[in-house]
Amino acid sequence: IWWLAHLTKRLAPNLRRDMDTALGVKVSKAIMGVILIVAVTLIVKGFRQADIIPLYKPMAEIGYLNNLLMLPAIYLLGVGPSGGRLSAKIRHPMLWGTFIWAVAHLLVNGDLASVVMFGSLGLWTLVQMRLINQHEGPWEVPMPGDPLKDYKLALVTLFLYVVITGIHWLANYNPFLGTYP
Repeated sequence: IWWLAHLTKRLAPNLRRDMDTALGVKVSKAIMGVILIVAVTLIVKGFRQADIIPLYKPMAEIGYLNNLLMLPAIYLLGVGPSGGRLSAKIRHPMLWGTFIWAVAHLLVNGDLASVVMFGSLGLWTLVQMRLINQHEGPWEVPMPGDPLKDYKLALVTLFLYVVITGIHWLANYNPFLGTYP
């Protein structure tokens, strides 16, 4: 569902255009948003209910690399919307942030459900970037924004890092173990 909702614009542009025309752009985007919320809900529910089937054992102390990688992953998710200077230096910052997030989590989760979830989302980002590049052609680099926005984003990133860490703690996943069983 996640893949289909995101790839519709590139693989079935007439469908999206027809939806926009028939329903209006706002309603069309709202429908796609609801579909994505359903997709995320099903992903999380399926992941939490999946049996733990080990495929590989994460390396000792690799959790610290995961924690470190999460900072640029979170930061990149906000680069485009923030409109700072970095938005003119990185094409597809949200997708790169998602890719780094997926790789970081594959480093510390060696079970089948994790490989399916994080691996498929990481693969989706690469496919999405390729399709966007093919559809839009060479990147038209935007004008650099205000560097102050990049610094504000850094503060927001630290705040979100703490919030995400807290959510992991509440879900009984200690993200600071370093080594995982």
